[in-house]
Amino acid sequence: MRKFIRTTVCFSVVSAAFLAGGTFMKAVSADADYDSLRRFSQVLDIVEQYYVEDVKQPKLIDGALKGMLQGLDPHSTMMDKDEFKQMQETNVGKFSGIGVEITTANGIVTVVSPIEDTPAYKAGIKAGDQILSIDGKFTDQMSLSEAATLMRGKKGSELTLLVLHKNSAKPVTIKLKRDDIPYITVKSKELEEGYHWIRLTRFSENTSDDLRKELNKAQKSGEIKGLILDMRNNPGGLVDQAIKVADMFLEDGLVMSMRGRDGNDEMEYTAQKQKDDVKAPLVVLVNAGSASASEIVAGALSDRRRALIVGEKTFGKGSVQNVIPLPDGTGLKLTVALYYTPSGKSIQAEGITPDFEVLWENSREKDDDAIFVREKDLTRHLETGNNAKSKKSIQDKEAKELLKIDNQLRVALQLVKSLPTIQKIK
Repeated sequence: MRKFIRTTVCFSVVSAAFLAGGTFMKAVSADADYDSLRRFSQVLDIVEQYYVEDVKQPKLIDGALKGMLQGLDPHSTMMDKDEFKQMQETNVGKFSGIGVEITTANGIVTVVSPIEDTPAYKAGIKAGDQILSIDGKFTDQMSLSEAATLMRGKKGSELTLLVLHKNSAKPVTIKLKRDDIPYITVKSKELEEGYHWIRLTRFSENTSDDLRKELNKAQKSGEIKGLILDMRNNPGGLVDQAIKVADMFLEDGLVMSMRGRDGNDEMEYTAQKQKDDVKAPLVVLVNAGSASASEIVAGALSDRRRALIVGEKTFGKGSVQNVIPLPDGTGLKLTVALYYTPSGKSIQAEGITPDFEVLWENSREKDDDAIFVREKDLTRHLETGNNAKSKKSIQDKEAKELLKIDNQLRVALQLVKSLPTIQKIK
């Protein structure tokens, strides 16, 4: 896998006139910057002097920084010390809370997906639900970090949410108890002899290692005839983990690329042949809750014709954020690039359309924009230009029950059983 070091692009001076013009434009730009800073200083001074309550300047500055970043796009933000610490804990893999991934849609805190086997998941909170208040505090115009901080807390402590379920006209009150949220990001089960279901719930620090362990376990149990990689309601996580996961199923070639605001500033990531690369037929399950890193994996495997994509159109988050620690212990999360699938397509606000669109068992109508929240629905989202059963078959009661209630998984199993062994794409 090739690592990328950010390059500095140098421009040559082609004439004295260009140099003079450049100096003039720089002076004009400096004057405009000064006017903006002067206006900010004037407003700050007025608020300090006349606001109905005494507000300290550090609090005003913090609020201004948050507002500045949140005005850029839904994913850039300023984190205070507690928020920055919580984000680090999430990526490491454990914290205490209720277990939901959230975003903002039209100023309302909205669930991207619940984390499996957590208080939120068990309480019936689902992708697309709107969290209207947390312990009586309304979330309209609340930042994501503020909402996340309110929902976290000591294990066993209680909180009350006012939730508007998707397709519902009346909000409901849900009482929850916080619990430790361990990120068990990889789960697996043999559905039929040789056919394995592997569930990725998120991309955190150990996801690729845990996936490799599950794949090795499956290989030791016998020939892998087919795999179903389930990334439904997977909100993403660490990009490097997504690249490593895709690399397990690809022997070479491009996995993804990222481009910043300068077209020459590009990063490319390629797969490398490994002795334990998985060559079995592969189906990838996705839905509207599949976002970011999970879309990187699905996009790579789809473009490289390594897998069939089954389910519903994905969320459409094609931007990349850098987390920048600041000297005072706070942190900055800033959108720095868009990523592109191997074919050069950006999925920003577009999502990935499955090869086979299959709805959930209980769905009455085709998925539309009113049912799920996707990247394109977010305020200030970034725009872009572009059959006989063996003895072992379904003996596991849990697997049998899983297939019974999950229409998408049933279709995925039928498809992966019909796929020939997929050869290396040259």
